Amino acid sequence: MLFNSLQFAVFFIVVVGIYFAIPHRFRWMMLLAASYYFYMCWKVEYILLILFSTLVDYTAARMMSRVPDRRGRRKYLWVSLVCNLGILFFYKYFNFLSRSVTDAFQAWNIFYDAPVFHVMLPVGISFYTFQTLSYSIDVYKGRIPAERHLGIYALYVSFWPQLVAGPIERTHHLLPQFRGRYEFDYARVTDGLRLMLWGLFKKVAIADHVAVYVNQVYNHVGDYRGVPLLAATFLFAIQIYCDFSGYTDMARGASRVMGYDLMENFRRPYFSKSIREFWQRWHISLSTWFRDYVYIPLGGKRASTGRWYYNLFVTFLLSGLWHGANWTFVIWGALHGCYLILENMTGHFQARLADRWFPGEARFMNRAVRTGITLAMVCFAWIFFRANTVGDALAVIGKMFLIDPSDMGVQVVGLPSFLRSVLLVMVLFAVDMTERRRGIQDAVARLPMAARWSIYTATVWAVMVSGVFGVQQEFIYFQF
Repeated sequence: MLFNSLQFAVFFIVVVGIYFAIPHRFRWMMLLAASYYFYMCWKVEYILLILFSTLVDYTAARMMSRVPDRRGRRKYLWVSLVCNLGILFFYKYFNFLSRSVTDAFQAWNIFYDAPVFHVMLPVGISFYTFQTLSYSIDVYKGRIPAERHLGIYALYVSFWPQLVAGPIERTHHLLPQFRGRYEFDYARVTDGLRLMLWGLFKKVAIADHVAVYVNQVYNHVGDYRGVPLLAATFLFAIQIYCDFSGYTDMARGASRVMGYDLMENFRRPYFSKSIREFWQRWHISLSTWFRDYVYIPLGGKRASTGRWYYNLFVTFLLSGLWHGANWTFVIWGALHGCYLILENMTGHFQARLADRWFPGEARFMNRAVRTGITLAMVCFAWIFFRANTVGDALAVIGKMFLIDPSDMGVQVVGLPSFLRSVLLVMVLFAVDMTERRRGIQDAVARLPMAARWSIYTATVWAVMVSGVFGVQQEFIYFQF
């Protein structure tokens, strides 16, 4: 069930209506049932994986809570890690490893076909696996107490707005909210609905629209060079941002309607002035997860310079692998790791260069140049993220600067569609620039009723006109 579908609209209205109609003590049961139904709409039998993961981590945490020292709790943590990561490895990485082994053998003229299982990747498995793992690790380290109520914990694992694509919530933030009492509040509900509408606009009107251009070019890289490849790469940066942040906005908005607060996952990442800042603004729930549970345990910055760079690189390599079982994602993660290492190695030199080239009032140009360079580096890495194969990515890089003045890329989808894409991207950046100074949600809420409803109507009209409804587009991050 996709957020951008009629089925979801009916589901949302029914669930929210029942939620506010029933007493507080029954709400967790209703939300848990709704969450399981929501997930079973993709593939019924995969609900067993969530149930298994929930029972394993709930039991392991309860057992850890009875042991006073970490050494005694360690065996239960290992049970949680092995079960959860084992399931994730089997469904997401086993075939990738098998194919890689087969390719490696064939490179040495050893013809051996490693076994491959034909199973469908459970939607959202990486998200809920990391969420349950953070719970087990936090209980092991004594940061939080083990949850005694199995139903409340099961709801924390499977809460439907963020079940399949995050944000990856932390126990201390989300779990206590399920015991809160939330009555119908008009201001909060309308605020949540506005956020859902903005997320729908980003997904349907922008992401799905520019996806037509991106898919045409990246699925036929041999047919294009120069401007079409450059345009498709930039538009993919817009597509994935609007697609993923659009889902997050809809998830946060739906939760807010019911009274729950999900963490912010994006803060205008393409206005970042460095790669480090980009990762403080992009997919925040994942970047902070890797920081807390991989980077810091490896030693973080509290080590020699060489070890520090190693920790950075390994963290981003694993982050790339988390996104998908393909060498393109591994290279994408490795690129960002290299970016950060280079950034740290040249930080002092960059500062001195900026002081020399952009003194005094010219600091604005310094920020603009740094933002442009960061965006270019991010877009370059996106090539590997979007390309179907490493060969396609290398072909894009090899031909994207072979500029043909007669080919400006418009003919890929036609002039009207291309101009509409440009206009929508301008709207997106205008809103993001406005939010740098003041919250757009609050600004809209303070407008007179006529102005507010004019904006709502225009947004719905833009979704209807610009949306691609012939083929329903799934959210990109559902595959992770």
